[in-house]
Amino acid sequence: MLSELAASGPTTEFRTVWWDAGAVCLIDQTRLPHTQAIITCRTLADVAHAIKAMQVRGAPAIGITAAYGLALVAQQTAVFSDLPTMLALLEAARETLNAQRPTAINLSWATARMLRVAERAAYMQAEPPTLAARLLAEAHTIHAEDLAMCHAIGRHGASLIPERGHVLTHCNAGGLATAGYGTALAPIRTAHAAGRAMHVYVDETRPFLQGARLTAWELQQANIPLTLITDSMAGFMMQQGAIDCVIVGADRIVANGDVANKIGTYTLAVLAQAHQLPFYVAAPSSTIDVTLADGSEIPIEQRDPREVTQLAGQQIAPLGVAAAHPAFDITPHHLITAIITEQGVITPPFGPTLAAHAHAALAPAE
Repeated sequence: MLSELAASGPTTEFRTVWWDAGAVCLIDQTRLPHTQAIITCRTLADVAHAIKAMQVRGAPAIGITAAYGLALVAQQTAVFSDLPTMLALLEAARETLNAQRPTAINLSWATARMLRVAERAAYMQAEPPTLAARLLAEAHTIHAEDLAMCHAIGRHGASLIPERGHVLTHCNAGGLATAGYGTALAPIRTAHAAGRAMHVYVDETRPFLQGARLTAWELQQANIPLTLITDSMAGFMMQQGAIDCVIVGADRIVANGDVANKIGTYTLAVLAQAHQLPFYVAAPSSTIDVTLADGSEIPIEQRDPREVTQLAGQQIAPLGVAAAHPAFDITPHHLITAIITEQGVITPPFGPTLAAHAHAALAPAE
């Protein structure tokens, strides 16, 4: 099965999401690393469930998936709808998809871009099948752009990694979270491919264990040396001099440079500052949301507490105990050394350059 999930070559790029014969196909990330399974989504409900249940996860990957989800709706409605009905159905589908994961901006960024294409096609009086074809082409474009952006992030970020190359990362911001190459893992992959000595410390990332299950698996497949640690070990490893820098991904970056990322990211940023270590955020420009002034305005997804009280379906806490489960936290901009996008490296003050990068990411509808 591995050969179906990963392309050959030194970068080991994963096909996280793709279109096949009128369906959206995904790697089921809830079953990794033990089972390498593919999900075939044939309806909008299938796509929405895959996003909500984190069968596909990572801000760029869910944006791509949502784009294909709208293309799927267009393909299925073009055979019986006129243009106004088709646009109404696409708008309703957009709202459904956006509601599944409210923190990651790439989701609503991708669906908004798809709707702009649909509205442009409708304005030009395109026939419904033509509109559907244009939406599928746009989804393919979003997919290809993400892969290219991740490679560019790798090129821009590799030089920031200190010579010894001991990097700590959190959650999964690799190929599985994107079109196939990664954001936080992109500089690591690029440096490793260039022959740099690398060693990655991987936070397990409770409660969903994206680091232990996914990042460790990806790095192992790519033959990049790694050490898995529990989240609570990070400070000790920094204190012992084992770590040279921290690189994380992002689910939303707002106008002043505050970053929403997987819960536990803020803790690492504080620890990095205390140990005078660089703390880098790697994300495509589509993750930037300049409509929000600072991190206090970012909606934080609250997930099922059972994901905290249970592990792989087994109860690990006393029955009936209350558990909190915010899926993300906010890292203030003053704790961030630099933000790496496909357009380059942004250093403080972040605001003006972030706005320029965000503007460049707004592709006009064709």
